[in-house]
Amino acid sequence: MAEVNATQMRDALAWATDDAEPDEPSKNPFVWFWEAIEGDFNESRSTSQILVDAGISMIPLVDQLCDLRDLIANCRKLSQNHTDVWNWVALVLTLIGLFPALGSLVKGVLKIFFGFVRRSGADKITEGVEAAMSWIISFLRRRKVQEYLKAHKVDEVLKWLATEIKAVRAKINVGELTAAFDRTIKVVEVMANKVELVPILGSKAKQALVEVKRIRMQADKYFAEALKPVQHVVDSAIMKLEREALQQQKGIVDVRNVHFRGTLPEAKAVSLMRNARTRPTWLSDGASLRWAQAKVASARPVVAAKVKDGWPNLTDGNIQSFHKLASAEIKGPERLYRILSPNSRAMSDCWVSEKVFNDIQNSSDPRAAWRKFLAVWPDWNANGQFVIYDIKPGESLKVWRGPASGQTKEFLPDAHLEGGWEQIVFNVARTDSRNDVVRFYKLKGGQKNILQQAISQTEFNKLSDVQKKEYVSIRETITHPNISGPFETGWGYTDFEGAGFAGKIGLPNLPGQSTVLQK
Repeated sequence: MAEVNATQMRDALAWATDDAEPDEPSKNPFVWFWEAIEGDFNESRSTSQILVDAGISMIPLVDQLCDLRDLIANCRKLSQNHTDVWNWVALVLTLIGLFPALGSLVKGVLKIFFGFVRRSGADKITEGVEAAMSWIISFLRRRKVQEYLKAHKVDEVLKWLATEIKAVRAKINVGELTAAFDRTIKVVEVMANKVELVPILGSKAKQALVEVKRIRMQADKYFAEALKPVQHVVDSAIMKLEREALQQQKGIVDVRNVHFRGTLPEAKAVSLMRNARTRPTWLSDGASLRWAQAKVASARPVVAAKVKDGWPNLTDGNIQSFHKLASAEIKGPERLYRILSPNSRAMSDCWVSEKVFNDIQNSSDPRAAWRKFLAVWPDWNANGQFVIYDIKPGESLKVWRGPASGQTKEFLPDAHLEGGWEQIVFNVARTDSRNDVVRFYKLKGGQKNILQQAISQTEFNKLSDVQKKEYVSIRETITHPNISGPFETGWGYTDFEGAGFAGKIGLPNLPGQSTVLQK
């Protein structure tokens, strides 16, 4: 916290009292501060008051005075009941605002989140964060905030805020909090000394200082317990900002204008991969695999043992898709990504972490990186879309993870897919209500290749193998409460520059093809 001097205090007083002549305030600014502290602490602020507090974060020193006010109020409440964890949470939220190098806009946004969470209560953190979001948007539209964003050259503001708050999240630990507390006590001490000789007020200021120091002596014991709900608040805020940022990405809005041609038949895909003119960059020469496939016989006992403890079962194909696999429990908040096409199920086995997804998207040719390093043949999966699985704060997900194995084809003996990047596998039963609803459309022959006669999964399962080849599946509904999407990858929906695709298929207007953000 910046050192407080009389000139700064006069400026802050002038701002807070609308004094037109800040050089000559009507009273000693330090007396004014302690008189304000003596007033009632408002624990049930209105929404507009919360926004004013956020706006104050843009005013040098005024925001720090408000933080001092809140800290003293927190300590006073803790003096009355020092065993209430949520009182300690409130103190921790105040101290976060006193972290050095915390940008004023980020601080203002956190104030709004914290204000709404305090109002909603400890047991309704998610609801508080959700309620705060529309007011944060209003706050960001303010002229002063827009000027700040322009001056700091911030473009995608919600994404930027999420990144900045992640940096704050990394510092939320007992050491940083106690350091902020100790720095603030020194400021309170200076300000108490400034009114030491003022009758009545001087003794009250000293008493407040004693109160703050007493709570500081107890802080080490209680901060650790308060950290978990505080981290939950911050994690929820980050996730909300990221979801709002995703909503601004181009999604599939008018699905009637999106055309899908289905995956290539294996024979056609092999033919195109053999052709020197259409041979893709993601295909590696030779049949020797750097990332050999895991052995089913040795992995099966390990998998069986973990299944008893709640880990998902794996097919032989799942096991062989790994070079090495290990069980893991991913704790939220964490985000997984799945690349798919309009006929792919959103809730299916193969996922990647946010880091791997970013590595793919940052590649010079993202589609090629995905096929090459995650070893995905074009007849296995088309592309063009992705979905996101959010493991929310407080949740965990049992998965299998490890480097993807390389892949070969019987009819392509001189080439392979490399593999090597980490994949994550988990699943739910096809009968689980969280699984996608898929419809199967019969294709009319010829160049038009239009969709007709949709049937259900149950009806499709009764068909012979020959009959099934006359149908293409289309995702009708994404039902899993943790999955948002689909979003567009930006890669397009075809490989080999569209070669091998006879006609366009206009997608029906289905909710599983329209972008949806889960809460």
